[in-house]
Amino acid sequence: MSAVAVLRLPLAVDLSGFVQLLKRMQVPHRVSEESGEQVLWVPQNISEDVRALYERFPAGDPDQQLDIPVAQTVKRPGFVEQVKYAKATALILLLSVIVGALTLLGDNLETMRWLTFLEFRVVGEYIHFTPLADSLAAGQWWRLVTPMLIHFGILHLAMNGMWYWELGRRIESRQGSINLIGLTLLFSLVSNFTQYLFSGPSLFGGLSGVLYGLLGHCWIFQLLAPNPAYRLPRGVLVMMLVWLLLCLSGLISMIGFGEIANAAHVSGLLIGCFTGLLGGLYNRRKLAV
Repeated sequence: MSAVAVLRLPLAVDLSGFVQLLKRMQVPHRVSEESGEQVLWVPQNISEDVRALYERFPAGDPDQQLDIPVAQTVKRPGFVEQVKYAKATALILLLSVIVGALTLLGDNLETMRWLTFLEFRVVGEYIHFTPLADSLAAGQWWRLVTPMLIHFGILHLAMNGMWYWELGRRIESRQGSINLIGLTLLFSLVSNFTQYLFSGPSLFGGLSGVLYGLLGHCWIFQLLAPNPAYRLPRGVLVMMLVWLLLCLSGLISMIGFGEIANAAHVSGLLIGCFTGLLGGLYNRRKLAV
């Protein structure tokens, strides 16, 4: 079902209360910025109901939500419906699953070597890495970001996929698909290169560095320019930061989770906080104009 623009409002208008009402009523929607306006998109078949709802409750009114026709006509969006509004998020996850299948979740070294940060060849029981400069000189620039698609085990892929779906959708709904892909590639580049600098030639991969980038981006952006899409539950933020500290302590590796790419996690979080700072300040300035 196609989405239509049901409202076009100045950026100075606070739409957060109404968006919260739509969320509580489980109405599929997204908000974008176009030509200095904020645009509310909803499925075409409920556009008139949503427009009428805004006329009655522009600031949101949780006490009245059960008396509104939309609450009776809109069903909870299914997975397919959610994917329509999170195409970039779904694309990254699909690529991760495909790479996981092709590499047998890290067991197929012959396939995996095309996506690792450093090209390598296996000689007997040893792995010989090709210098990064040689790979880049050969035009293999994709290696700077593709390690994010490599996962070592089904649990590794499942956990990273779950968090990317949660955080990626938030950014895509607020800033669009292109920005999400750009941030994902940036966070992957920074976290991969930092991990390489700290660990030297080694095999590493996964979306976790990107995830900490997305977390930092949402966290700082929300502090500077509050928006419902980036309002993370306090427990989520605390849990991920505590997990980061546990990984840095070495405890996670000691209990059998293998080597943790701590440099990738920390650098991802820092670059994400920086992009959140820039984005939050930019949006704050736009709202003040």
